[in-house]
Amino acid sequence: MKSRLDSWLKDKKHIGIAGHVRPDGDSVGSTSALYAYICLYYPYIEVDYYLEEIPDSFNFIKATKEIKHSKVSDETLDLAIALDCGSYDRLGFAGDIFKEAKSLACIDHHISNESFGDVNYIDPKSSSTCELVYDLFAENDLELRPITKEIAESLYMGIVHDTGVFQYPSTSPKTMNIAGKLMGTGIDFYKIINETFYEKTYTQTRLLGYGLETSKLYFDNKVITSVMDRDVFLKYKADKNDVEGVVANILKCKGVEVAIFIYETEEKGEFKVSLRSKKYVDCNKIAGKFGGGGHKAAAGCSMSGTMEQVLDLILNEVKKEL
Repeated sequence: MKSRLDSWLKDKKHIGIAGHVRPDGDSVGSTSALYAYICLYYPYIEVDYYLEEIPDSFNFIKATKEIKHSKVSDETLDLAIALDCGSYDRLGFAGDIFKEAKSLACIDHHISNESFGDVNYIDPKSSSTCELVYDLFAENDLELRPITKEIAESLYMGIVHDTGVFQYPSTSPKTMNIAGKLMGTGIDFYKIINETFYEKTYTQTRLLGYGLETSKLYFDNKVITSVMDRDVFLKYKADKNDVEGVVANILKCKGVEVAIFIYETEEKGEFKVSLRSKKYVDCNKIAGKFGGGGHKAAAGCSMSGTMEQVLDLILNEVKKEL
């Protein structure tokens, strides 16, 4: 039986791969793993790899050196593959390129995914898109086309990030089994976890300190919030990549069910909202009311207005869920 990947790539000469805006570990891991795999086992196919700027800590992955940050050819792609992304809008600049492709494949684990591909491989129960990419490789026979150490580094990093180092509810026995097999390729798993997940720059550490110090509790201490406007970013000489981990850290507060982190983008009056929950609040449902999405325990959206307006709107929806 022909694998999904073989079917998608049959007779294709020029394809594109892309992940969502503001790439995180799973986005970078899944796209770089698929890029490296196709280049290795389908060398007759030309592959364009598109992503926005990635955090410096991910640059140890060899395939990231091939990332393109703008359109490189006027030639229409035979196939575009979107990973870890629920809609064209979430692809950023690559969305316009992918809309022109002859066909589109989508690989994702977000419950909010719109199944916008011509072919879709979507499983919200999966820990990460990297886990789904591993499944695609397994369909191709791992003995015939083994996962190299380079590819394993990408997949392991993505799984680590989207499971919070194997502690989020989406982590399954299957997830742990896959992680063990990737470790068996000889990757430096400790270095991947420490340097891409736990280790922070001085600026990130200071920004996290600000976020913790200024956080507030609501609704009988079941909800914690942290907000940052542009003045905070200017004060700490920080950018959007420096807020990674703020929402996860404030959620650790004992007795808290929901964490809300809001920061103002470079455009005044435009905000990014991150939501996290521990047990019963559906973050995806809340984010979806404002055009966003994600998972039950982790989701986000973009909103316009003042900081107070955005916070009030989100708090009202969280209160309904509580």
